[in-house]
Amino acid sequence: MEFDLKPKFAQKVFEGEGGAYYSWSSSEFPILGEGKVGAGKLVLQPRGFALPHYAGSSKVGYVLGGGDGIVGMVFPSTSEEVVLKLKKGDVIPVVMGTVSWWFNDGDSELVIVFLGETSKSYIPGEFTYFFLSGAQGIMGGFSPEFLNRAYKINKDEANKLAKSQTGALLIKLQEGKSMPKPNENYTNKLVYNIEAALPDIRVKNGGQVTTLTEAEFPSLDQVELSTKLVKLDANAMFSPTYTTDSSVQLIYVVKGIGQIQIVGINGKQVLDIEVKPGHLLVVPKFFVVAKLAGGDGLECFSITTSKKPAFEDLASKASVWQALSPLVIEASLNVSTELGELFKSKIGKNTILIPFKN
Repeated sequence: MEFDLKPKFAQKVFEGEGGAYYSWSSSEFPILGEGKVGAGKLVLQPRGFALPHYAGSSKVGYVLGGGDGIVGMVFPSTSEEVVLKLKKGDVIPVVMGTVSWWFNDGDSELVIVFLGETSKSYIPGEFTYFFLSGAQGIMGGFSPEFLNRAYKINKDEANKLAKSQTGALLIKLQEGKSMPKPNENYTNKLVYNIEAALPDIRVKNGGQVTTLTEAEFPSLDQVELSTKLVKLDANAMFSPTYTTDSSVQLIYVVKGIGQIQIVGINGKQVLDIEVKPGHLLVVPKFFVVAKLAGGDGLECFSITTSKKPAFEDLASKASVWQALSPLVIEASLNVSTELGELFKSKIGKNTILIPFKN
């Protein structure tokens, strides 16, 4: 079984005065479809406005940086719009079928990467969006007669509703045009700043790992995903790990340059490559992945297609190697008792983050 796991950069699929949207295509990156995961990146210019839309996939947005943002949401089977404030480091779950709009009320670009699960999407591996308005909107798809009956308005009014918004997908609002104000209570409930959270693991000269599951952030329960932010210090290593629950990992490289290796079926190395900011990688179920930071460190944001992911690592005091008895290690690796004991003593001092030592 062949797997092409080479990381890919996103391709621009739309650009307008309000901003741009980038996506990873499953036709160019087939492992997305095989893993039933997908990704996209929204770049909003100041006063950029993403028209109201919904998607056929659940996903998580991660604010990479730029100006402050606002998102409005109407959740399925509700009749209330909730408006939330966004800033760098925020994680926001977006449930499948939720109508949302996004607005940049800051002075610099607002950049958000979306990672999600696409098993119910029309094209596995890609998000499918449905816009309510605009040149590609649902409103314009119905005839004036249908709109006339549906909204109890005359045909001239119906035509204005359908055709007045000539912009598509992303537009720029005029100065002075106000938008709804965010609700602080809803923001605190539905948005979680992963950069401000206490890390689960912090190792001197190694870096830190912050994991979000439904336990820390209950809103993740509805998208059935978990997230992780890994910040490796210069030349540090993230121990080889794999998921034991058949979940898939989708990794976005945020900062830095590093090396990533993945080992799969029959012990075959299926990836050994330098990664850069903007790269997207898929780690198939049960495959083992290790990360090695370059001289400026390495930062990655990822999702796992499980609400409660189960990970196993292979090079720390919590690893399966440390749990195995010395006799099993000697026999399995065909090494001397002395080397087996040295091996076990070394990993007994490790954490999942391994600092660089000269």
